[in-house]
Amino acid sequence: MKFGTKAIHAGVRPDPSTGAIMTPVYQTSTYVQPSPGQHQGYEYSRTHNPTRTALQKNLAALENAKHGLCFASGLAAIDAVLKTLRPGDEVVSTNDLYGGTYRLFTKIFEPYDIRFHFVGMGDPAAVEAAMNERTKMVWVETPTNPTMRIIDIAAMSTLAQKYQALLVVDNTFASPYLQNPIDFGAGIVMHSITKYIGGHSDVVMGALCCNDDDLAEKLAFIQNSCGAVCGPQDAFLVLRGIKTLHLRMQRHCENGKAIAQFLKDHPKVNHLYWPGLESHPNHAVAQRQMRDFGGMIAFDLHENQREKAFQILERTKLFSLAESLGGVESLIGHPASMTHASIPKADRENIGVVDSLIRLSVGIEDEEDLIEDLRQALN
Repeated sequence: MKFGTKAIHAGVRPDPSTGAIMTPVYQTSTYVQPSPGQHQGYEYSRTHNPTRTALQKNLAALENAKHGLCFASGLAAIDAVLKTLRPGDEVVSTNDLYGGTYRLFTKIFEPYDIRFHFVGMGDPAAVEAAMNERTKMVWVETPTNPTMRIIDIAAMSTLAQKYQALLVVDNTFASPYLQNPIDFGAGIVMHSITKYIGGHSDVVMGALCCNDDDLAEKLAFIQNSCGAVCGPQDAFLVLRGIKTLHLRMQRHCENGKAIAQFLKDHPKVNHLYWPGLESHPNHAVAQRQMRDFGGMIAFDLHENQREKAFQILERTKLFSLAESLGGVESLIGHPASMTHASIPKADRENIGVVDSLIRLSVGIEDEEDLIEDLRQALN
């Protein structure tokens, strides 16, 4: 099946008891058993829930994977992945990543004697220099948050295999519509479902997809044992959102391109980060592993002052100043004080997250209105 057909039909069946075409919200904590140990595949909703099962199957199909697992948030999904590690293990991670991921790595798991190396992944040699026999995981985020660097997934897969490490790719910014990391050698694909997949800013959820049966069993054990699962109502909302994912992403990409072209020529813009531009240093890699270039854009100002950025952030009328991304409405944010505030200032600035950097999540409104909103705010 093609992507749009999978988005609507994969993992979903009419309700056998009523014929309802929409997956029911199985709002139940437990399931009746005719005899101890005899059941219909469901015993307790922390372990399994039919609404969640349908969503997990749908997500696996979209990522060309065998297995899908849903969690209470994107960070809960990352937490489950890291719990496959043991003291003394090491992780090589991109140095340009979501602040919450960095915080989880350094503040929660480093005290358990898991070591993290943060490196720029544009140079495979630099990545390999950080790897050794204790390296058990390579963590990739592409496009990166917020400076939109594109990391060559196939190249990272080759390195991970050489050191027998697990390659994990955070695919949140791309969504499965634009990119399927498993096709390029990833062992696990992670999503903050809250963003593009949910798409309507009304649910918080995370997911993992993989092909390896043993790994899926291990992750399912952690999911059940630790209990950070999503509820059935949230699963229903995401299933509904996925049905229009391909249509929404097409519009996000169209609007992203139009706004990038507008910002490219604006006299107040210093650096512009969007992988669809031929001037983007990773444009060729993006062309190779992505189907389009998305609606996430970042830019900084010639006058690198936080106050100048705040003036723009406070003046937009259609771009709402808020955390998160990937919804149908356009959002604007200040990474240095919002999503990446937990990263030390020197480390932030080293990867381009300067005080005047502004991040846009371009929604699906009419592009002319969005451009006019940015024009009046910049001017």
